Amino acid sequence: MNKNYYDILQVNKNASPEIIEKAYKILAKKYHPDLQPEDQKKQAEEILKEINEAYEVLSTPEKKKDYDDSLLEEETQKHSESNSYYNHENTSTNFNSIPIHELKYRQQQELLRQQKLQQEQQYQQQLQREKELAYQEQLQQAREKAYYDAYIQDLKNLGYKIRYKKSLKDYIKDFTAIILTIFILFLLWQIPSVQNFFIHLLKDNEILQKFFTR
Repeated sequence: MNKNYYDILQVNKNASPEIIEKAYKILAKKYHPDLQPEDQKKQAEEILKEINEAYEVLSTPEKKKDYDDSLLEEETQKHSESNSYYNHENTSTNFNSIPIHELKYRQQQELLRQQKLQQEQQYQQQLQREKELAYQEQLQQAREKAYYDAYIQDLKNLGYKIRYKKSLKDYIKDFTAIILTIFILFLLWQIPSVQNFFIHLLKDNEILQKFFTR
């Protein structure tokens, strides 16, 4: 029986590459031997080895396809063996009382019911795992932010001045604010009462007169 790499990474068979990568990073960090007590390091190494093996297969499209094909073949074989046993039991006990087509219909219905139940269980498991991954990621981000804030505060306490580098988005916001301010002032200048106010202000203020008459 092949190892179930999806179970090892705690993801669904239909999980996207992003979910698989996210699950791998969380599990790799969780079971890293350097983060374990001495008596659990060896066990963590074995678990991490399986995690790396699973991710190496599921993150490579060609290997993932071959692995999925092998899983499908294995599941098909199991269903075939199960159906063979079911057919044998029913035909041996009820062959004289139930028509063959009725037996086949019952088998198909039972198989569909089992498949539907299995899909529902897988969906619920995937939903729960994605919630756990999202929670762990939020928790990790909160920890990193707390560490960063504490580091910045320590630098401030030591007398360092912290300067944050502006991003392109920040420059765009500043430029937009300046343009918007100029536009509003231009609209206000079109109002006669506003013009008269500033003209009288200029006439009555000697400092402003010196500034504008240079």
